Amino acid sequence: MNNAITTFSGFSVDNMEKAKEFYIGVLGLKIEDETMGLQLELPGGGKLFVYQKDDHQPATFTVLNFVVDDIDKTIDELANKGVVFERYDNMPAPQDEKGVLRGKAANQGPDIAWFKDPAGNILSVLAN
Repeated sequence: MNNAITTFSGFSVDNMEKAKEFYIGVLGLKIEDETMGLQLELPGGGKLFVYQKDDHQPATFTVLNFVVDDIDKTIDELANKGVVFERYDNMPAPQDEKGVLRGKAANQGPDIAWFKDPAGNILSVLAN
């Protein structure tokens, strides 16, 4: 792969219009191209291709992580836009009232919270 020019990741959704509203309107990402799906510009220069698939099945794992400076502020902003944060029973520590697993305080990794896009794909916000 020494001759690769660039890389990007992608995943499917079941409704392109709902995905566009969410990724642009709620998360504030920018579109680079809409030819065959949504080519989104990610913070830090990465790219993500979102495409519609009629028999879409959401991933059972986190497909996109957003590293943020202030997780509490980010969660409050997303919650004000209607984002609901997920709760999981199988975590190494309990999630707090906002849905954040406070890994930094427990020396178990970053502070992280999970949410889903309209197609059920799992995303997260985290602070190191």
